[in-house]
Amino acid sequence: MNEYQNDGRVERRGKFAPSEAVLRGDSADVYFHRTIEILEKEGLDPIAVMEVFPNGSGVLCGIDEALALLDKVLPLDNREVWALNEGDAVTSKEVVLRIKAPYRSYGLYETALCGIMASATGWATAARECAGAAGDIPCVSFGARHVHPFVSGRMDYAAVSGGCKGCSSVEGAKLAGIEPSGTMPHALIIVMGDTVKATLAFNRHIDSGVARVSLVDTFKDEAEESLRVAAALGETLKAVRLDTPVERGRVTAELVKEVRARLDQAGHGHVGVFVSGGLTPERIRYFIDKGAPVAGFGIGSYISGARPIDYTADIHEVNGVAVAKRGRIPGITENPRLKRVM
Repeated sequence: MNEYQNDGRVERRGKFAPSEAVLRGDSADVYFHRTIEILEKEGLDPIAVMEVFPNGSGVLCGIDEALALLDKVLPLDNREVWALNEGDAVTSKEVVLRIKAPYRSYGLYETALCGIMASATGWATAARECAGAAGDIPCVSFGARHVHPFVSGRMDYAAVSGGCKGCSSVEGAKLAGIEPSGTMPHALIIVMGDTVKATLAFNRHIDSGVARVSLVDTFKDEAEESLRVAAALGETLKAVRLDTPVERGRVTAELVKEVRARLDQAGHGHVGVFVSGGLTPERIRYFIDKGAPVAGFGIGSYISGARPIDYTADIHEVNGVAVAKRGRIPGITENPRLKRVM
């Protein structure tokens, strides 16, 4: 219990308070509802040990949210929980969570526990792949528009846990304890009719603590637009963002180099070049291998569309007796990396 209180998990857990729908079991597989009903009517509630493990290697994420759920449903005077840490590298079949408590207190939530970590681990692992490819160049998660709004914040939080330096959604940034990151949308520029006009309006009305980054591929040539906004904002402009669509050949290393060169020639060496649009670890490595002077990468669907890394939950002990389904070894699975957290 003391470890749990002293390593910052209590504060992080508070950000992930489970919804009433989750607590009711609305997201649970129906057979768990039926299992709890049967056990209640049979008067059975054994002390059971359940172990949860991934079916693939990756970056563990969602464990703090899983612990928040368990903290809500497990009896305070009859529970023992061990877990790895958010952001730990995990291997296939490694136990990341072990629960020992009356089975009826947590059995209904097996679906939620596995689902939380499956999705989050998939997103965090994809983010780690991008961050690894980028090296010292920061990556920002821009994928909120590619997922349902109920989970966009969780996705962005997982992306930051996996290595992104920022994320675009307000909820994701709040969960991660950072400020949301973003430039400006094409919509603002199109509605206002001109990139420089839109960027100047951004500069007038948005808090000065927000970095001035102008999107420069809407109406004119990217290099020309970059020079226009740099001349208009001067030292205030931090970067330009290239998001050229595939219909126009998308962003290339050569385009980044040209924009960088033209900015430098015009005396705007302080303005960085930020790249977004269809980025993957392979595309990131392409820019780096070509020596493109990229100041940052905005990553969307590679992270948001990452395949979940499935989790499995198995009961390994009932009332002190080692048990397991066929194909699994009865009894506690040793993992010295697990820490007692409740």
